[in-house]
Amino acid sequence: MTQDQPQLVTMGRIGRLYGIKGWVKLISYTDPQDNILDFRHLLARIGGEWKPVEMDQSKVHGKGLIAHFVGYDDPDDAKSLASVELAVKVEHLPDLEPEEFYWHELTGMRVETAKGQWLGNVAKLLETGANDVLVVEPCKGSVDGRERLIPYLPERVVLKVSREDKCITVDWEPDYLA
Repeated sequence: MTQDQPQLVTMGRIGRLYGIKGWVKLISYTDPQDNILDFRHLLARIGGEWKPVEMDQSKVHGKGLIAHFVGYDDPDDAKSLASVELAVKVEHLPDLEPEEFYWHELTGMRVETAKGQWLGNVAKLLETGANDVLVVEPCKGSVDGRERLIPYLPERVVLKVSREDKCITVDWEPDYLA
């Protein structure tokens, strides 16, 4: 991402068509999943470019979500949105309390043991079903050259997340194999 582009957070993607009036299924990356419905104005990655789209109608449908976007009023129009990623600008996310954070903020954070040993930086997060996992890559100054998969278990493994210090403190020893 270049410096002149706004920082974006991917909120989900559009799935298959739903019905004959241009509605589509939404695959949400938010927790809870229906939080994506709070965002009327989104950016859609269409043809490799982020373009503004407006969600004018949406609802929970069974265990999933469905939505309609302005200007996509029939199946032929809506088909062009299938599999398109949806994002918002970071500045459009609601403010959080000081001890709260968004998942995207964890990427790049330093990961240290409770003893102050630097394990590396968070490269990404994996959703495994049982619990989320921090993928920690080694970097200059880290204790060794190993990549680590650290379960994101608050209070058990993840002891503290500091947005100010951009650091995650974990109860994890450098020689753990996970």
